[in-house]
Amino acid sequence: MTRVAICGGSGYTGAELIGLLSNHPNVEVVAVTSERSRGKRVDELFPHLKGVCSLRFISLDDKKSLQKAELLFLALPHGASQDSVNSFFEEGKKVIDLSADYRLKDPEVYRQWYGLEHKYKKTLKKAVYGLPELHRAKIKRAQLVANPGCYPTSAILGLYPALKAGIVRPEGIVIDSKSGTSGAGRKSDVAYSFCEVNESFRAYGIATHRHTPEIEQELSGVAKTAITVNFTPHLLPINRGILTTIYAPLRQRDVTLEEVLRVYKKQYRREPFVRIFEDTLPDVRNVRGTNYCDIGLRINRRTATLVVVSAIDNLVKGASGQAVQNMNLMLGLDETTGLNRTASLP
Repeated sequence: MTRVAICGGSGYTGAELIGLLSNHPNVEVVAVTSERSRGKRVDELFPHLKGVCSLRFISLDDKKSLQKAELLFLALPHGASQDSVNSFFEEGKKVIDLSADYRLKDPEVYRQWYGLEHKYKKTLKKAVYGLPELHRAKIKRAQLVANPGCYPTSAILGLYPALKAGIVRPEGIVIDSKSGTSGAGRKSDVAYSFCEVNESFRAYGIATHRHTPEIEQELSGVAKTAITVNFTPHLLPINRGILTTIYAPLRQRDVTLEEVLRVYKKQYRREPFVRIFEDTLPDVRNVRGTNYCDIGLRINRRTATLVVVSAIDNLVKGASGQAVQNMNLMLGLDETTGLNRTASLP
């Protein structure tokens, strides 16, 4: 059994991690931190975890308790992870950071989008971007994994095969994403209260959303050329789930949908958590609570555009589930361990 700790366990991502890891056959959760809830039992804050986890939240300063862990998950706010990640990394611990602090390879890009200087550039160079479908071999050898953002996961997986195969041009890509309100975190904010979100649907962060450079970084690596995208996120009046629709110009107008489908099926044929849809299109309810990314494809003949629709659960494949998938790879386990869930319907 590998001993693990969760730093920042009182949010939605932390709760999802606690639930996944407490039921994982190969790990033991030895510590969960929360500054707001320290001293309180986990199942007091999250009654759905009663009988699953009875640990008490501790402070991040409780080094003695955290030293028991061999691998640590950090679900802290952006900017707050830098110091702790570097400290645990230098102590030789394996670390999976769910913030954006170690995702962007260029510290100047990080400064531009997050307004913060990166204090640990040497550690940043050692971080591996934790999208298994692209970087599995590196993740297996990594000591520090930067878990991807939720929007980037849906966008990158949706475009990866088409860009890699040269089916679409790298210019003029439009990414339109919609997320449930849990993506904003578990906090008191009028903008995300029931009366503000219910019966509504709105765009936000147009041209400024911080996931944009993350998407561009990974897609540029795939295409081997600099890519700039139009990315617009929207807030859905649902608890969880992301639906992303991508519009990418085709290189050849006469390419058929069957040819594109073959490319996607071949690319993802051995991926346990990517499902390619043919006759129907993905729906967020079919990935709710799962680690799947569902992908559907269509071609708009009039505009010579490939339209890709991808769906994930923002708290699972978009955060905690992917973190557990990365942990499995880092520990040499079957990467599906503890993640074989199907969505509950209706």
